[in-house]
Amino acid sequence: MEHFFFGRLGWDDIAIFDIFRDPTASNIVGSSAGWLAVIGGVIVAALLLIKGWWRPLLFTWLNTTDHKKIGIMYIVTGLVMFARGVAEGVVMRSQYVTSYQGGYLTPDHFSELFSTHGTIMIFFVLMPFLIGFMNLLVPLQIGARDVAFPRLNQISLGFTIVGAMLLMISLVVGQFATGGWTGYPPYTGVAFQPGTGPDYWIWSLGLSGIGSLLTGINFAVTIYKMRCPGMTFMRMPIFVWTALCTSILLVFALPPLTAVVIMQALDRYLDFHFFTNDLGGNMMNFANLFWMFGHPEVYILILPAFGLYSEFTAIFSGKRIYGYMSLVIATMAIAVLSFTVWLHHFFTMGQSPTINVAFGVATMLIAIPTGVKVYVWIATLWGGRIRMRTPIIYLAGFIFFFAVGGYTGILLANPTINFTVHNSQFVVAHFHNVLLPGTLFAVLAGIYVWFPKFFGFRLDERWSATTAWLFIVGFTFAFMPLYVVGLMGMPRRSPAFDDPSYIPYMIVTMGGALCVLAALGALIGTFVVSAKRREALAVPGGDPWDGRTLEWATPAPVPEWNFAFIPEVHSQDAFAVEKSKGTVYDIEANSYEDIELAPTSWIGLTIIVFGTALGFAMVFWMWWLAILSGLALLIHAIGLGFVRDKGEIIPADVIERTERDWIAMAQQGRFTDRRDEVSTDNRGFAARISEA
Repeated sequence: MEHFFFGRLGWDDIAIFDIFRDPTASNIVGSSAGWLAVIGGVIVAALLLIKGWWRPLLFTWLNTTDHKKIGIMYIVTGLVMFARGVAEGVVMRSQYVTSYQGGYLTPDHFSELFSTHGTIMIFFVLMPFLIGFMNLLVPLQIGARDVAFPRLNQISLGFTIVGAMLLMISLVVGQFATGGWTGYPPYTGVAFQPGTGPDYWIWSLGLSGIGSLLTGINFAVTIYKMRCPGMTFMRMPIFVWTALCTSILLVFALPPLTAVVIMQALDRYLDFHFFTNDLGGNMMNFANLFWMFGHPEVYILILPAFGLYSEFTAIFSGKRIYGYMSLVIATMAIAVLSFTVWLHHFFTMGQSPTINVAFGVATMLIAIPTGVKVYVWIATLWGGRIRMRTPIIYLAGFIFFFAVGGYTGILLANPTINFTVHNSQFVVAHFHNVLLPGTLFAVLAGIYVWFPKFFGFRLDERWSATTAWLFIVGFTFAFMPLYVVGLMGMPRRSPAFDDPSYIPYMIVTMGGALCVLAALGALIGTFVVSAKRREALAVPGGDPWDGRTLEWATPAPVPEWNFAFIPEVHSQDAFAVEKSKGTVYDIEANSYEDIELAPTSWIGLTIIVFGTALGFAMVFWMWWLAILSGLALLIHAIGLGFVRDKGEIIPADVIERTERDWIAMAQQGRFTDRRDEVSTDNRGFAARISEA
């Protein structure tokens, strides 16, 4: 029954009370997750109040337009959601261990788990991770002081957090969708799921998608218009190239997702019939529109990861990246071809053999530029002075998993083979082998490499390497057996099975899942141990790894203004060239000038608060709250047009003093041999390895 104030929200929708209403194993698991979210939120709020951390959180972080802090907040959001995604994966693996002719989770609960798991990992773990790195690195690598539109950057973060908040709220109130991360109708239509689940999916993806679209526009403009003097396109670091192609993909791929989400909402809220079988609707319209976004989305996730691999492969082999031009061409080729392969996601849905063959060929073609990248990284390592640090461990694991996943992708590009294994665990193994190690390993290695640049101290090598090995071993045992059971006929998305021959493989995958959970614990331990040892691990010089690009030419942590002077470059790997000339710490002859930073803004926090309220109100039909929240967002947005705030002015003498103190410290500091870069002697003033 609908109520004016509470809409369709009732006591039965408070999921955390299910453990008291009906204490079955499934309800205990679901309610416990909700209680953990509630208790965790209370603990965080208490710490903010007791420790006084709420003030810097509110006035230093949540109102900032500094690209570095926004990037850090994206990555923190991804880490929080990653913890939930891993936990859900472990629960699903435990269900399979017990699901021979049964299982302890109800079918609906299991369906909700794989729906939230996929949605979280793709939209609220990997996307925030990679957009976070784009924020951290792109302005620094192109010699800029910020992104083109700092306030828009904050707005994008706000919409992303709104989507994540709605997903976390669904643990406590209501239920998330049970139709998978793709949300296929007619199962997610109001006739089959009249509850809150598909609406949570619609508003979490719809609102966060706005933020991703704005991010694409922002970074495309930043790279096109804000490169420093001399930074031609062919001198840009590879990560900037991948960020540019990703930005273009975001601009062109997000509109189909926004359109399909709006159409699905109109079907559910206003009884339209875009995706029903009656009154002219067609479910295939949904499939085409969704995958017109969904397959470019795969490369939105993987291209920045390829950029990260390219950067630290060069750093830890002590060489320039091999085949720079081939990497650039391969990146652009992938971006273009990613829009030509969406139909392979539904080879089994009845289109003509001619169409299937065309998209099968296109899918095979995209493997060529992807393979070029792997060969380039191997060629860069060949003959280099490789330091077996944590990033190289992740790179080795990635190459193994990506090769296996890539070969199976070629198999799945064949429509006849795809038809046989499409709905099996074989596909689950394939996309986990490609997407998670491909993207997640790059992010984890990237955190290790660039953490000291933004926090001023390195991460502990022993804990970091242990984390890397645990992830590699965990992914091996969690997903490799799924190829076997997939070929044996085990379906995906099913909460139970009736073939006892699957049981040993499920036990192995459970062991792998527990290993991944241990890796997550080790990752947390890495941050804790490193923070405790921050003095010993400090690298104020800012160049702990013998970096090659412009971000390493700044102190650690990076000043709010990035560069005292906008740099001028004359080659690729500009910072490495300056170090080879011995001119990296030369004091500029020209005079220092005041620097105006972008003004702070509360629009991001407004979006987080009222955007979350709007999404929640639309899920539960609280029309009064939806109207008020929408008006609050609209009024604040309009009000921004009348505000002419000036940003903070950093006086020239402050900039000069900071710069000269850093240079003096660098000139007096002890240079560290690369072989000792993980020792406490490494203060970020490293001697450069000559190129092999």
